[in-house]
Amino acid sequence: MIKTYRFRLYPSAEQERLLDQQLDLCRELYNAFPEQRILAYKTEKRINYNYQQDQLPELKNAFPEFRNIYSQVLQDVARRVDRAYENFFRRVKEIKQGKHRKAGFPRFKPVNRYRSVTYPQSGFGIMENGHLKLTKIGILRMFMHRDVEGEIKTVTISRDRVGDWFASFSVQSGLPGIHIENTELQDQGGLGIDLGITHLATMSDGTFVDTPHFLVKAERQLKRDQRHLSRKKKGSNNRGKQKMIVAKRHRNVKRQREDFVHKVSNDLASNYGLLSFEDLNIAGMVRNHHLAKSISNASWSMLVQYTTYKAGNAGKVVVQVNPKGTSKTCSRCGWVKDDLKLSDRIFHCSDCGLEIDRDLNAAINIHRLGMMEVGRGTPEVTPVEIGALPAMATPVVESGSPRL
Repeated sequence: MIKTYRFRLYPSAEQERLLDQQLDLCRELYNAFPEQRILAYKTEKRINYNYQQDQLPELKNAFPEFRNIYSQVLQDVARRVDRAYENFFRRVKEIKQGKHRKAGFPRFKPVNRYRSVTYPQSGFGIMENGHLKLTKIGILRMFMHRDVEGEIKTVTISRDRVGDWFASFSVQSGLPGIHIENTELQDQGGLGIDLGITHLATMSDGTFVDTPHFLVKAERQLKRDQRHLSRKKKGSNNRGKQKMIVAKRHRNVKRQREDFVHKVSNDLASNYGLLSFEDLNIAGMVRNHHLAKSISNASWSMLVQYTTYKAGNAGKVVVQVNPKGTSKTCSRCGWVKDDLKLSDRIFHCSDCGLEIDRDLNAAINIHRLGMMEVGRGTPEVTPVEIGALPAMATPVVESGSPRL
């Protein structure tokens, strides 16, 4: 299992200059490789990764500035280009099969689109004091807030939009296999989770987590800052400063959202042995311009992703089930209400008379499908009717872990 650790870097002024120079040179090399392939294609020649990698020693002789970059970092640039072309040809095949909409030819990278370099095998090391040693750069101060467990495969050095530096360690983690028959999973039970907009998550036990709407709360100030940005002259220093202010506003929203989802996912992975989510096509859903902003702000993908890896680390199980019919099917008798509209927030069963919250009904069905998915059989679930709903908790974001 591959696990990633991300730590903040605090380079000195000279080290930051070297890192910026390394990024610029790698970006120039990245743009040169596709150009070389395009020219070769026009002359009916074929260029692959091995050909471009073998040219790197000649490149260093012709341009001495590339000698200040570790050799494997340059090789990784060629590998990135080759990966981009492989993905392009794969999408071309999928278009012919009707599985993809467009191919997306590899593009040249501007300055703000190339912000990381990778040390794939060597050239790096963690010092005893927790700092990071990089070949050709030196020893960088790193805030290592936890130990790296496992064999380090790669290290990626990246710079975010506001100029902060980070080191991401990809680690081969030797986690034990997960067995559904584990008594711990049997004892902890399971939970079905229906993802939504008003409520980020509605649980099959009747509790829910409200969507915090961090972006909505920050929008008033963001609009003001973006109006100021639009009035600045392009290319001016003041525009650059204002652009940085807007980027920091967005970064704060992102960090708030990540912190909230970390707390919710940690609580879920700690308290339940089996967690069932809907297998939603979120990428397709955000194409709906009326819902895209709300769906993105709700962070559905992030919640599923964070919960999955935390549950895996804890020896728990996360499954994603087919969402078809989960909202329309009665969780008590199985009757299907085909005329259920999105505006209908209460599910009325004409067969058994059940009245239940629409999302809660879906969560119970998701839980049932999840139990069947892992071979635990069909659970005995007693639907909670509207008049008997338990007190639903709201997460506490400011301090502590959210209560579910």
